[in-house]
Amino acid sequence: MSLHTVSGRWQLGLLLAFATASFWATLPVALKGVLGALDALTVTWFRFAFAALGMGLWLASRRGFAPLARLAPRHWGLLLLAGATLIGNYVFYLFGLDRTSPGNAQLLIQLAPLLMALGGIFVFGERFSLGQWLGLLLVTGGLGLFFADQLGRQADAGAYGTGAALIVLAALVWAIYALLQKQLLRQLGSQTILWCIYLLAAVVLLPFAEPARLWTLSSTQWWLLVYCAFNTLAAYGAFAEALAHWEASRVSVVLALTPLLTLVTVEVAHRLAPVWVSPESIGLLGGLGAALVVGGSILTSLLGRRRV
Repeated sequence: MSLHTVSGRWQLGLLLAFATASFWATLPVALKGVLGALDALTVTWFRFAFAALGMGLWLASRRGFAPLARLAPRHWGLLLLAGATLIGNYVFYLFGLDRTSPGNAQLLIQLAPLLMALGGIFVFGERFSLGQWLGLLLVTGGLGLFFADQLGRQADAGAYGTGAALIVLAALVWAIYALLQKQLLRQLGSQTILWCIYLLAAVVLLPFAEPARLWTLSSTQWWLLVYCAFNTLAAYGAFAEALAHWEASRVSVVLALTPLLTLVTVEVAHRLAPVWVSPESIGLLGGLGAALVVGGSILTSLLGRRRV
């Protein structure tokens, strides 16, 4: 079987990977601003509806719907399950973000790709090197230190604990979604899979959303909401293009910096609008934990491919 080879334009790959990390780093800050005016289900419905429309127009221009006609019933079942897990990821993440800070949420969601990697071992028979297991151990220990530091700094430790648990749940269901998508890639392209899921989510969430509340938003909140919706398409688009030009292991290293970029975004946003965004409060223990998470993620990514 022939494998995908990168274009070799590493500068473009680096730029696209950094753009992806930047989109993901700024997303929780923008979502935090929107959650003050809208509930999590309405925000999630709008993002999915926007993404379904945008992806649908793109696929229509490229005749990307044709493979759906050849899909077997069992693959439709996998597609529905993938849709349910991605909906869960979006909803659990927003409910968790509503109870914690952007920095906390972005660091804890780093569990998602690691859980996916572990799932790959048990589901697809993939292998971890000794260095990757060490990276996983560093991430796990770092998250424990960070959680302990933050738990002691919260005015409402119960709300923070609930929020953290919801973010971890969001990471778990995302990992399940990613494994399902990997299996579905044998029958469909990634854009077609995402469009089906976006459309399914928009339909399923509509009865629980309150679209009428959109008209109560201020102009700033509207811009934030549109950015959140656009982010859904732009981040994954940049990510896919980055993989076309640069090795996956190197792209992953850049993406591992997302939590640090989130902390920078929070600091800048707080200075520009202190009423809108609260500053992160991270002690020495939490800082060490964050460093271990980022370092462990980088180590796992760098050692994810063996030279032959």
